[in-house]
Amino acid sequence: MSARARSLIFETHATSLDNEADLASGWFDVELSATGVSQAAALGERYRDTALSKVYCSDLRRAQRTGEIAFERRGIPIAIDRRLRECDYGALTREAASRIDQVRLDFVTDPFPGGESYEQVADRVREWLGDVENGPLEQPVLVIGHRAIFYALEHLLNGVALRDVIAAQWRWQPGWRYQLPPM
Repeated sequence: MSARARSLIFETHATSLDNEADLASGWFDVELSATGVSQAAALGERYRDTALSKVYCSDLRRAQRTGEIAFERRGIPIAIDRRLRECDYGALTREAASRIDQVRLDFVTDPFPGGESYEQVADRVREWLGDVENGPLEQPVLVIGHRAIFYALEHLLNGVALRDVIAAQWRWQPGWRYQLPPM
């Protein structure tokens, strides 16, 4: 019997109050905005007919609430995992998002002052992926996270250099699909 690859779908959390204020939240725990609540409901609707084995969310409230609103009524298990957090911007937490965008490449390997680097985020996600790979394979898992988690997944699963994925123009889309390597 050959090993099969597990399918993973990544979605960003819905719009938060800080997103609307153009603030980079990092590890600051902020609620969804009214727009975000509507987006979370639309996320659930988008996957209404998709069989999912589990939904994984960052432990930050904006990701948790997105998962709860989208999937709680379907009875899909929702696992909260701290390793799926946004990058810790340290002293730059809640600075203008445009400022973070300007300096993001300075922190690929070096940590944000008082925070962490994008390489450290990728290490967290690598560890998490090792745990996910040990789960059942029948249905895809869905991950609700943050932009730094997208960077890590692109790097770890698609082989894109971390610096390159961070430097690329960010474009939201309704989900990214990945295949984990066979076990």
